Amino acid sequence: MKTILTVAVVLSSAVFTTAAWSKDDPAAGAKLYTANCTACHGADRAGMPGAFPALTDVSKRLQPAQIKDKIRKGGGLMPPFAQLSQQEIDDITSFLAK
Repeated sequence: MKTILTVAVVLSSAVFTTAAWSKDDPAAGAKLYTANCTACHGADRAGMPGAFPALTDVSKRLQPAQIKDKIRKGGGLMPPFAQLSQQEIDDITSFLAK
C-alpha cells in the first residue's frame, strides 16, 4: 500500500510539473518573435503593407489555433516554421495576443 501511495504522489507531481512548465510564456514569445518574425513583420509588428501583414491586432482577426497553424505551416509569402516546438509556437501566439 505504501508503494502504491508513493507511486501515486510521484506521478501526480509529474503531471502538475508538466502543466506548470507548459504554460504559455509571452516573454519567451517576445524573444522568439524577435528571432524569427521581425525581419518581415518588424519589431513593432506593423508589417509592410502589400507584402507582410501587420500583427498588431492579429488576435482580432484570427483565433489562436489559426495563428498557431499559420506559424507552423506558413502560407503566402510566409515560410513554415516547422523547426519551432509546440511550446515555442504557443509562446509566440501568447505574445501576439498582448
